[in-house]
Amino acid sequence: MKQFNFSKNHLAACISAIMFAGINTQLIAAEQTTSTGNSNTAVKQIEVIEVKGIRGSLIKSADLKRAESGVVDIISAEDMGKFPDTNLAESLQRITGVTVSRSNGEGSKITVRGFGPDFNLVTLNGRQMPGTGNSRSYKFENLSSDGISALEVHKTARAKNPSGGLGATVNIVTMKPFNSPGEKYSLSAKAIHDTSNVEGNDVTPEIGGVYSNTFFDDSLGFAASFTHHRRDFQKQSANIQGWQANVDLPDLDASKVIDPRALDSEGEPIGAHYFPRDMNYSIEDNQRERINGHITFQYAPIDDVILTLDYTATDATTGTNSLGWGMWNDYGGNINAYELDAHGTAIYADISGNDGSYSASRSTTEVKERSIGLNLEWQATDSLHFEFDYHDSKNKIDDGGDAGLGSAGTLVLGSDQLTTKTYDNRIGDIPHAQIYWNNGTTVLAPSEIDSHFSQFVHKPGESSVDQFQLHGTWDNTFDIPLVNVKFGVVRTEQDIGGSHAWSGLIGGFLFNPAYTEMLPDGMFELNNTNDFLDEFSGGGSNLSPNYYYSFDFDEVVARSEAFLTNAQLGGDDYFATTAYHDMGTYSASSVKEDTDSIYIQSLWEFEVSQFPIQLNVGVRYEETSVTSHVLQDVPTSVWWKGGSEWHTQYLDGDSNTLVLTGEHDVFLPMIDMKVDLTEELVGRVSWGKTISRAPLGSLAGGRQLSSSPKIGSRNGTEGNTNLMPFESTNFDLSLEYYYSPGSYAAIGYFKKNVKNFIGNQKVKTNIAGFHDIYEGPRWQQAEADIIGRGEQATNDAIFAQMQVNGATLNSQGYIEPNTNDPLMTWDISRPFNSKDDKQVDGFELAVVHLFGESGFGVGVNATFVEGDVEFDVDSLEQQTPLTGLSDSANFQAFYEKDDWSVKVTYAWRDEYLIGVGQDQGSSDNPPQFAKSFGQWDMSVNYNVNDNITVFFEGLNLNNETEQGFGRYEEQFLFARQYGPRYVLGARYSFK
Repeated sequence: MKQFNFSKNHLAACISAIMFAGINTQLIAAEQTTSTGNSNTAVKQIEVIEVKGIRGSLIKSADLKRAESGVVDIISAEDMGKFPDTNLAESLQRITGVTVSRSNGEGSKITVRGFGPDFNLVTLNGRQMPGTGNSRSYKFENLSSDGISALEVHKTARAKNPSGGLGATVNIVTMKPFNSPGEKYSLSAKAIHDTSNVEGNDVTPEIGGVYSNTFFDDSLGFAASFTHHRRDFQKQSANIQGWQANVDLPDLDASKVIDPRALDSEGEPIGAHYFPRDMNYSIEDNQRERINGHITFQYAPIDDVILTLDYTATDATTGTNSLGWGMWNDYGGNINAYELDAHGTAIYADISGNDGSYSASRSTTEVKERSIGLNLEWQATDSLHFEFDYHDSKNKIDDGGDAGLGSAGTLVLGSDQLTTKTYDNRIGDIPHAQIYWNNGTTVLAPSEIDSHFSQFVHKPGESSVDQFQLHGTWDNTFDIPLVNVKFGVVRTEQDIGGSHAWSGLIGGFLFNPAYTEMLPDGMFELNNTNDFLDEFSGGGSNLSPNYYYSFDFDEVVARSEAFLTNAQLGGDDYFATTAYHDMGTYSASSVKEDTDSIYIQSLWEFEVSQFPIQLNVGVRYEETSVTSHVLQDVPTSVWWKGGSEWHTQYLDGDSNTLVLTGEHDVFLPMIDMKVDLTEELVGRVSWGKTISRAPLGSLAGGRQLSSSPKIGSRNGTEGNTNLMPFESTNFDLSLEYYYSPGSYAAIGYFKKNVKNFIGNQKVKTNIAGFHDIYEGPRWQQAEADIIGRGEQATNDAIFAQMQVNGATLNSQGYIEPNTNDPLMTWDISRPFNSKDDKQVDGFELAVVHLFGESGFGVGVNATFVEGDVEFDVDSLEQQTPLTGLSDSANFQAFYEKDDWSVKVTYAWRDEYLIGVGQDQGSSDNPPQFAKSFGQWDMSVNYNVNDNITVFFEGLNLNNETEQGFGRYEEQFLFARQYGPRYVLGARYSFK
């Protein structure tokens, strides 16, 4: 066998030995001995231990955690092709301080110590990975755990690591053939049953394989992994798009108002009041398919050189067909009665006008990830080691994967023939939205269903990273406490960009004129809600409305194409399944970041009063230039179609490109100290600076206005290429007690002071030439005329009265603004660096205990975090809080002995702030909170023989649901229900 004896200190040797954890791994402890006056370093193999399974994974993880100088947590593979969890995010949440956010019931993105996905950097074998599509955050559900040997979470600063992980840097380590010579492979097959599935297959497959081998006296190596995964499932949800603060309230009879708010000296209620913009429900049937592949070649032409070429690819496709139903609300004279709670939140409202709708949506989203890399390691001398690494990685996301649409499409049907509608959130978890139709019932007849509008959206995005890294390590051969010095230069070129095409609201809308004749009664099927959101109180058969209509998407498309032609509708309007419509808008933006980095890092080992001390000191300096390109249509005015339909108009056939630049530099020092207080007790102190760069949407320059600026939702955004990155000064203090192999207890304190905090301030802005029909002379006269007749001044009534008073409709059925109308007031959201520093601190507790040789083990950890970064729900002022901040806890218990392995896990996350701003929220930038979440999972493995294992997995056994709210829990935002998933499978391994 060919030996590769690269010189390493004992820490580096330990790390490199443990990194290949998983392929029926061998744990090789290497030790460096240095004699005074002797420059030759002797590396000797002192022990080989075969470890596998849960116990082996925990032992390896604990050993590596102990060896590190900073705060690092590791999850190692249990065996070849077997990671602790199929989903990498689900595995990461087992680590103290790490929580996950979910997408479609699966772990997707991570939050570390209260800092959300955009604050954490993901690397693959030390290489900076692009975010998913048009973002910086990485979605772990797109990467299979097969072929992954370890996950490293670096919570403290490290000069050698790429910058960007203010919360943590997560390194995904893939298997390499030279780390475990010889032939070995693993094949697995799974049958997945998702209990939520209705329209798809009740059982879907997952197959995977991992192979590794070395040749020619172990000088050539090849490793590969492949996974094909399919999941069919249903998501049921209820949603409110946003809450409006301090809407106009009419003067109503006291019997129609319940308002328990305290009164001031003038008899006016104290505090704000809030009403929901809409209430809607949906059923999504999803099919998700994921294909992963990873190939690695390694070649050692001579003893001192190793060449590694690797390629990683992911194709993930999610197809969605959904049905929805609900209502839209406008305020002011439309309100007939209401009840508020003590916080001023509407828990009941009776509102006239607007409409009720039934919708069908279809989309297919494709994610393509590609990464190719070349690595050259050269042991130049006994004490000098160099590593050159290059990779080109891309991550594309495209929601236009549906071959028939090329976009995400929504068809909206319904009616405005209603007398009134009620919103009621006084009983249960799910608000009710009952509509009382003109037909005298709460059920709209199929013959009364009309075409409202359709819209198609296409918003692809791409993120790419080209990175050149040159690393060097000098191992000290002199008689001083210095162990080694690491140094390097890095060039990182990152491009993030995307486009947005919107068809506009096409196909004739607002039910005037009506097109009910194009929709025959027989195409609608009446369904009850008995099985809808039945895990929530107030859901299921108790929901009002307790029915919905289903209809065929393709049939509505065909009828709309045949009937809603340009000849029928006039102007630029016609039905077509494209986001690139004549009535539509198009914009594109990109940000290019070029960063040059240089770092130096030194490791020292010495004793103070007989206490062994390991000191790691380093600094990283970076210069970054930012270039933003924004292509957008030129807005000219806003027209009114009636009701709640206001549409921004754009200059025909013209667009402009705005190019803006910015630059910044950062200086990131760090120091880690580890003290072996006893043979079992380890103390750590760390200090350092970390950063996270601004989100793309904040950096992209230019101004974009809402295409559908409804009253109370006239929003726009602007970017700022000169935003400084978030910068955190971090302090960590921890004590760890390793009392037996794989068993330890740890307590840690961390504190982060963050400056340059990026927030969004909404500024009320008037734009020259943009006049507003709302509250203009014609509006006010029409409103006065209606009220003078003793009638209710709804928006539809005002629209009709304005025409009676002489306002004319243009060829497309709009009322256009006049020059004597007031200028429209827009709420423009602008990013800025806050001058206030924010502070976050907390405690981490962890215990892992293996009960001797009994086969039983348990792991428990918890994180308690707080700071001055919370959202003040009682204030309507602009705020810059930290998203994702929450306490969390994890529990794991297992039994592993002889041929059996059983594991039960529970992951809990407390309530946290998802983000600031709601889709249809008012200009005060209201928050979005998620309620606490706790999920039980389990797995059972049985080794039939040395090669074959059969297993069972249960996910979300307690059928946990997801819920969100606004300023207060009574301000409902969403409720989502999925269901448990079960997996039955077998694995064949050869080693």
